Amino acid sequence: MSKWIRQGDHVKVMAGNDKGKVGRVLKKYQDYATVEGVNIRKRHFRKGQQSQQGGRVVEMEMPIHISNVMLCTEGGETFRLSVQQSGSGEKKLVTKKAGLEQKIYRLAKERA
Repeated sequence: MSKWIRQGDHVKVMAGNDKGKVGRVLKKYQDYATVEGVNIRKRHFRKGQQSQQGGRVVEMEMPIHISNVMLCTEGGETFRLSVQQSGSGEKKLVTKKAGLEQKIYRLAKERA
């Protein structure tokens, strides 16, 4: 489970009905994230004051647990992150992938 997943990151679904799909995180809750185009469910709305035409059925993305997703590139290649601390005390998130050079992903600030 990656606690470093934030809104706007690209993730790949590793388990569940949508296994293998790649999408962008639209919203992050504590242990859940809503991913674009993943875990789509139909929501039935009934007639209300605002919508006079009657009820409707809307397809919308529902949250998925963050233990079922993994950070990835836009192409879908997954990677993990490690924290490196510089001499000045600044923490950076660095990608970890076997056989590849380490690249700085972003600065490690407080969790969003």
